[in-house]
Amino acid sequence: MTDDEAFAERARKLFSGPVVFLKSAPALKFLPDPEVPEVAFCGRSNVGKSTLLNALTGRKAIARTSVTPGRTQELNFFDVGDPLAFRLVDMPGYGFAKAPPKVVEQWRRLVRDFLRGRQVLKRTLLLVDSRHGVKPVDVEMMQMLDEAAVGYRIVLTKADKVKASELERVLADVQAEARKHSAAYPVVHVTSSETKLGIEDLRAAVLADAET
Repeated sequence: MTDDEAFAERARKLFSGPVVFLKSAPALKFLPDPEVPEVAFCGRSNVGKSTLLNALTGRKAIARTSVTPGRTQELNFFDVGDPLAFRLVDMPGYGFAKAPPKVVEQWRRLVRDFLRGRQVLKRTLLLVDSRHGVKPVDVEMMQMLDEAAVGYRIVLTKADKVKASELERVLADVQAEARKHSAAYPVVHVTSSETKLGIEDLRAAVLADAET
């Protein structure tokens, strides 16, 4: 077994082990103590964030255990490993066109302050729907991450929903956009929660980020 294979297997075992919902934080004062590394997930509403979290952890509803009505604007924390190795942070989805301006501003403030002030945040994964590519709201989020100096990986979701030729075009466009942003990781991950495409590699990437 190569070193890369051994690392991927360690990531698989970690994600298939204990993954427990810890808490929801509607404001910074409710954040858990910064005792372990954190990797956050963000993306437009309906980008497939919960589904990807479930695929990574091999569960059917891990990310939905906390997402009840009224909690969509909160940061949701999940403990990974026993003993605790790191935390996953499910950030509230953005791009909700029908939300009141007050709600949008509350979301912006919470996310911006979290990104800028969370010392244990090692990486953010920015999810982009393969069917649509990078939207203006995604670019806004990328700029927010750039300004906060938080390194992030772009993850294409729902790759099984588009033809191979279209996926290739979208991937090229996303890579071109990533090169414009100072905090964007150069490699774009292509995933499908349905077919498990790219899931193993993403697990290893998350573990590597948590341990940097």
